[in-house]
Amino acid sequence: MTADGKVATAGREVTTFGSPHDKKALYALRATADALLCGARTVEETGATLGTGSSEHKATRRRAGLAPEPVRVVVSGSGSLSSEAELWKRPGAPIVIFSAGNASKPNLQRLRDLEAEVWSSPGSQVDFPAALAWLAGRHGIRRLVAEGGGRVNATLLAADCVDEIRLTWVPRIFGGQAAPTIADGPLAACLADAVRFRLVRVKTVGNERFLQYVRADRSATSHPAESTPPPV
Repeated sequence: MTADGKVATAGREVTTFGSPHDKKALYALRATADALLCGARTVEETGATLGTGSSEHKATRRRAGLAPEPVRVVVSGSGSLSSEAELWKRPGAPIVIFSAGNASKPNLQRLRDLEAEVWSSPGSQVDFPAALAWLAGRHGIRRLVAEGGGRVNATLLAADCVDEIRLTWVPRIFGGQAAPTIADGPLAACLADAVRFRLVRVKTVGNERFLQYVRADRSATSHPAESTPPPV
C-alpha cells in the first residue's frame, strides 16, 4: 500500500506499483501456501494468474511437501468473473470459485464449463468461514494466502478469518476518498471494535518497508524458514 493507505488509484488505472523486490517477496510467500485467494475484480484488473513464479519457488514447494502449484481461489459473489480473464489462460493448478447463493445459474454453469470448481454459499453473501472449512475438507488446504482486493480483505477480517498480514509500505501518495484501501468495508464502529494486530517483523529494502503483523491474540503462522525476528 501507499503511505496514505491506498492499494490502487481512485480510477484503478494503477494497481501495481511495488518494486521488483516486492514482487519477489510475493512469490516467496505464495510458495508457502496451499492455496491463493483473490477477488474477481482484482483478478480482472491486474491480469493475475495466481502462479508460483520461478522454478526456484516450485523447488521450495517440493521441499516443503506441497503440491507443485497452489489451488487458485477466486471470490465472485455473482459468478460474473470474465471468461477472458488471464487466469483461464494459464493451465495447471485447480481453480475454485466462491460464489453467493443468489448468483446467476448461467454464470455459474459458464464457470464450470471453463473447468472451475464452484462452491456456492447458502446465503446471499459469501460465507467465508463455511467456504474455507469446505476448502480445507475438499482440498486439504491449511495455509491460504489472500491477495485482496480491499473488499475481500475487509470481509475476511470481519469474519475473523485473518491470522497474519504481510504488508509492503511504498513511499507514494495516491490520495482520494474513492481510492481503495487495504480493507474497504465496514469493520469497526468504534475503537473498541477494531481488529487488533501486533507487529512482529520490519524489514527495509530500498525505499520500501516490509511489515508482518499477527493477530494480537494469536501466534505467527510462519513456517520455520520464515523466522520472525523482533522489529528493527
